Amino acid sequence: MTKLLGISGALRENSVNRLLIREAARLFDPDEFVEANLRLPLYDGDVEDTDGIPDAVQLLSDQIAAADAVIVASPEYNKSISGVLKNALDWVSRTKGSPWRDKPVALMTATAGRSGGERVQWIMHLSIMPFRPRLINGPEVLVGSASSQFDENGRLTNERYEKNLTALMENLRAAIPA
Repeated sequence: MTKLLGISGALRENSVNRLLIREAARLFDPDEFVEANLRLPLYDGDVEDTDGIPDAVQLLSDQIAAADAVIVASPEYNKSISGVLKNALDWVSRTKGSPWRDKPVALMTATAGRSGGERVQWIMHLSIMPFRPRLINGPEVLVGSASSQFDENGRLTNERYEKNLTALMENLRAAIPA
């Protein structure tokens, strides 16, 4: 039974990055797909010292640990990673058990601009590497002009993007230990 966790760095319900993780999940075809909730409090060491790890953060950490593989999609905000995603990474780093360690992870981006998020994809690599996941190195999925790349059912309409996403999901599946 294959469990896939999808993490979108955008909070909007129908953001293009949420559409992208859903399309990736469809192509991956897991037995179970869970979308993470990144509506977390801002990381604050004083809160952690006083109250401990918030329940929502522990849930996210547990979901990462329980997944066979994780897909992460992020918009590019001001040439960088979204604050929501960075905050989630910071919080999860404070939980016990190293949930990212050796976890197969595929990164992807969808942006309004034509580059598709080249900068943010690199920053995502830099932000997640300290946790030592098993990052899938391609093909890169950089969906540019993303608001016009999905149909009314949330399916990618651009053949090149779908081909790359399909290959990335095949590589992610192949990275799951038997």
